[in-house]
Amino acid sequence: MSATEAKAKSEVEAKTPAKDAAVDGGKGGALKNWLPLIVTVVLMPVLAFATTNFLILPKIVHARGGEPEETGAADGESINKEEGGHGEKKESGGHGEKKEEGRKEGKGPHGTAGKKRQNYQVSKVIVNVAGSMGSRYLMTSFTLVGSQADFKDVLDENKDQLLDLANTSLASKSISDLEKPGARNQIRAELISIFNNALGGSYVQEIFFTEFAIQ
Repeated sequence: MSATEAKAKSEVEAKTPAKDAAVDGGKGGALKNWLPLIVTVVLMPVLAFATTNFLILPKIVHARGGEPEETGAADGESINKEEGGHGEKKESGGHGEKKEEGRKEGKGPHGTAGKKRQNYQVSKVIVNVAGSMGSRYLMTSFTLVGSQADFKDVLDENKDQLLDLANTSLASKSISDLEKPGARNQIRAELISIFNNALGGSYVQEIFFTEFAIQ
């Protein structure tokens, strides 16, 4: 090999490493240029998670005055109290409902459910006053009240018996009996008892005197 060829070969070998170094330096520079973007993309989810859990969530919890779990428990307890608490028991099984059911069933003052009160008039019952030797008499008219479905039919069938019982009871009263305080209430209670015994049931519930005169 001549001296000229050896010199040329040396120059080529010297240029080749320099070229490779230039290429490697260019790749390293490009990587450095992309590195901030890569780091940003990787760290953004981490930063978002940390911000949410350590900054935003504590502020929300503090503003609501407690932990979310505790708040949920309180809400659940409130719902349970509303659904199964003492208030619901009052509505479902309390005394108020029993009264309401009684009104819906149409219970009357004498415990008769769903039955309408009926009136039966008895007019001009005249009897001699006891002990007056026929010189005084008592004249009465009254209305019988009941709520049995067959009230009027039963009274019509037994009208003569009821009149006889009324005459017998009223004729046993003397002037002193008729004039003493509470005489009408006593006679009313006595007639109700006599009539119901004869009818075989609590047909007559009340009696109203429309006339009560002593002559």
